[in-house]
Parts: sequence; C-alpha cells; structure tokens
Amino acid sequence: MMGSTMGKRVRQHLTVKGAQAFTKPGMYCDGGGLYLRIGRQSGKSWILRTTVFGQRRDLGLGSFNLVTLAEAREEALKLRKIARSGGDPDSFRRRETLTFEKAATRAFGALKPTWSSEKHAELWWSSLERYVFPKLGAKPIDLIVVQDIHRLLLPIWSEKYETAKRIKQRIQHVFEWAKGAGHLHKENPVNGLSKVLLPPKGPKKHHAALPWAELPNFMEKLSRREGVSARLLEFLILTCSRSNEARGARWDEIDDHIWTVPPERMKARQEHRVPLSAPIDRILAGVAGLDDELIFPSIGKAKNGSSKKTSDQVFAALMKRMGVTGITTHGFRSTFRDWCRDNDMADRELAELVLAHKVGSAVERAYARSDLLERRTQLMDQWAEFALSKVKVFKVKKRPKKRITRVSKYTKSTSARPHN
Repeated sequence: MMGSTMGKRVRQHLTVKGAQAFTKPGMYCDGGGLYLRIGRQSGKSWILRTTVFGQRRDLGLGSFNLVTLAEAREEALKLRKIARSGGDPDSFRRRETLTFEKAATRAFGALKPTWSSEKHAELWWSSLERYVFPKLGAKPIDLIVVQDIHRLLLPIWSEKYETAKRIKQRIQHVFEWAKGAGHLHKENPVNGLSKVLLPPKGPKKHHAALPWAELPNFMEKLSRREGVSARLLEFLILTCSRSNEARGARWDEIDDHIWTVPPERMKARQEHRVPLSAPIDRILAGVAGLDDELIFPSIGKAKNGSSKKTSDQVFAALMKRMGVTGITTHGFRSTFRDWCRDNDMADRELAELVLAHKVGSAVERAYARSDLLERRTQLMDQWAEFALSKVKVFKVKKRPKKRITRVSKYTKSTSARPHN
C-alpha cells in the first residue's frame, strides 16, 4: 500500500557526541547509506554508500574535522537523489564542487586588477593563507556555514580586532564571488554573523591629531630637519592630502600651481585638483633632481630597477627622530578641519572639498559640479600662512602675477636635499 510507506523517515543512528566518541576502526552507520569511517590511524571521514548505474559505489564526503554530521547528511541526500535519477554523483561533484581555497584563488584573480596597491593584494592573500585556509581551505564552499566562520574569527576578534574585521570582509568577498559565479546556491554565510555573535570592539577610534594651535611650532621644528621624508611631510600637511596621495606624487601631475591627483590614488577613485600654495615652491626645489618621475622617491629601487615611492613607515621614523609622540600623519587632516571650524575660515562644504570628501547626497553632487578651485586656492594660502607663521624661510608672500606654467624647471635643478 502506498500509504504504508508515505511519510516514513529513515532512522539516523549517529549523534554528534557519539560520533566524536568513536575511536575504534570501522564503519558506523547513520542510515540512508551514510557512514562514519574510522581508519587504522584513527582518521575519521564520511562515506556515502549508494548504487550508481546498478553498481555499489562508496563516495567520500570529506573529513569528520571539516564536515559536520548535519552537512554530511545534507550532502548524502543530494547525491542519493542524483543517483536515483540516473545520474553519476561523482561526476556531478567533480564538475560542481569548489573548495574555499579554490574559490578564494579565483576571487583574488578577479579582484586584483581593481586594486591600485600591490601591497594590498599581498596582505589580502597572506591573511587568508595564515588564518583561513588551514581551517576552511579544503572544505567545499557550499558546505561552509555561519558557525564555521564564527569559530574561525572568534579567537582573534578580541585580540586582533582590525585584522579579524578585514579577514571577515575578505571571506565575504570570496562568497560573493562564488555566488555570482554560480558556485554558491545559498545565502552568503558571513551575512549571518550578527552583532551578538561578533560584537563591535567599541567606539570607533579616530586618528590622533595635533591640536591646530600647536601646528606652527611643529612646522618650525620640522623645517630644521633634512631629508626627503621631512619635505614630504611638509608637502602632505600643506596640501591636506593622504599619505598614499602625497607619497605617489609625480612631476607630471603638477602644472600651473595645480597638483592633479589621478583617480587610482584617490580613496573616492575620482580625480582631485589641489591648489598649491606659494611656499610649496621651496619644497619642490628641495627635492628636485632626485628622480625624473616621482617627486618624493624612495632611496631604494624596485626589483626591476625602477624608482619606487617612499614607504609610509618613514613618517613614524621621522616623528621618532623629532621626539614627537601621540599624533599620526593622517591626523593632520583633522588638524586642518579643526582650524577651519574653530576660526571660521571656511564653510563645511569648502573644507570637505579640500579633504576630497564627498559632500551632500548623490543628487546634490550631480548638480554641484564645481570643485570651487578658486576659493580653495585662497583657503590653502591662508592655511600655509598660518602653518608656517614661525618658519622664517617659509615667509608667505603674495602669489606672483605671472604663474609658473610648469614645474619642469625643478627637475633640472641639482640642489636636491639628501635622502633621509
């Protein structure tokens, strides 16, 4: 009778605790053809025993340490259905199964061309090699669940919060790639990591910044330092730029006292024009002749013998030599912002445009297409005048009526300061 078999469930004999306790070599049945196999060396793995094309076949479902009982049951059910419908489960798995490491390799290859920094690519991959692949690398990506990622991240979430947060984002990118490529047929498991499972570390910490009233004394002290790193920091402060933007500055990006930073070096991936105040002429003259392309080249060379930009570590070393503590390079952007606000030097929109921040909604930005260059030019002159007020050699004068058309004159100079 059909009714006598409908609704029946195959009894499942194994439990998680029971499976963990088994140590004697042998085959332990869970029902429905699923077995836990324990080898002579106590290695545990899941086996599905089923019939394919009229012949009995044993299909490995993965290590007990990587695949849970629930996951093994789910995979066994899927493969049994394929076998009963006349298909070959093994061929299906070879065609469809993708481990996390293989998925990460392909995702990395797809994402790498979109990154502007080779160092970022190296850190992205090395973090997965160190923290993720040893635990999840060999596991089929379709079988990885929220609990797997939680177990991986939890040990480092408190001790190395920033590292753990980046790893979480990178794992998420791998799953998003796999889903888009058709290898993942469920929700991205990283999305299930709620704030309860992995709570925020605490209030967001801002970059330590120098109070704006102390900047003139700092700049006077900095002006007495020799070397490229000192001139680079002066340039960075007077242009209110980010480290990567300033360190990668090139001679051909400067024309008529305007420094045009290309999109690939900008955080917002949009071209940014920076008006250069008159005192920056002295900074450029101080590093002229060091390199034909980079304004602030590193003392070392790239592997292929070409010039490379100065490392971001030079700022910390410079601060240490100056005996300055408690501030960061990025914090000088906050110093500028506080100076604008406390002294009523500029409205919010103008100050944010100097920092290359997006202002207003997407609709507002679509209509406000001017970058207020003339107003920013005046503001940067005022900023330089304040910042260098105690530096005699940097005494700010009015801009010449006839501007220099290009800074190529600097590259012909031989009066470059020594590297430091």
